[in-house]
Amino acid sequence: MKPVKPKKQLGQHFLKELQYCEKMVSALQLPEEGRVLEVGPGTGALTQFLPQKRLKVVELDRESVAYLQTHFPHLEGRIYSEDFLRMPLERIFEGSGFSLVGNFPYNISSQILFHALDFRAFIPEIMGMFQKEVAQRIASPPGSKEYGILSVLMQAYYDVTYLFDVPPSAFIPPPKVMSGVILCTQKPVEFTQSIPYSRLKQLVKLAFNQRRKTLRNALSSLPCEAILAERQLTGKRAEQLSVQQFIDLALALESTE
Repeated sequence: MKPVKPKKQLGQHFLKELQYCEKMVSALQLPEEGRVLEVGPGTGALTQFLPQKRLKVVELDRESVAYLQTHFPHLEGRIYSEDFLRMPLERIFEGSGFSLVGNFPYNISSQILFHALDFRAFIPEIMGMFQKEVAQRIASPPGSKEYGILSVLMQAYYDVTYLFDVPPSAFIPPPKVMSGVILCTQKPVEFTQSIPYSRLKQLVKLAFNQRRKTLRNALSSLPCEAILAERQLTGKRAEQLSVQQFIDLALALESTE
């Protein structure tokens, strides 16, 4: 079988330095009986190191799917040739939880996380390789220039740890940027279940889409002026608020309706 060529339009960069795959897998906690969904396996560099018994993979590239079917025949019936961003993730393991893993295509890596957040109840763990800038953004603390929408939303539900860098030379073809790996471990349900996700997402997007404005102006379309004043946040900007402060604002807004 001829080698699979990475496709630029799919954001494919295949890992060739397998030590990074081993490092990723060794950091997994696998809290849900070893159930794993890998996104974008390509030619299986990471796949081969994952626990195989309950592994399923999602790959949109037909050429890569054919390669996986040939080289990983035990995955028959567990290879989804679909668009991950359109998949109802609760059906993957019939309502059971799973770890989400991948050398994520850089052109849709943020969308992958937004989609995962919609199904967060089923995903206690996320391990992903991203463009380093994106990985840093997800893990960044308040007050930094990288801190933004994904930082708040991911950190509201997950403990995020930046693990290690991966150089361009580890891939075929080499990307023009450094890559980074993060591990996201879900916070206790008793902490997260009361967070109104749709409200939090609306609030955070409004705040950061006009991040140069004060919260009073950025959030003017929401009935929260009194709430901001009560918390002495009127003159603050989005990057100055902690994740917990955003959660508290979302809860306060919910209680007013």
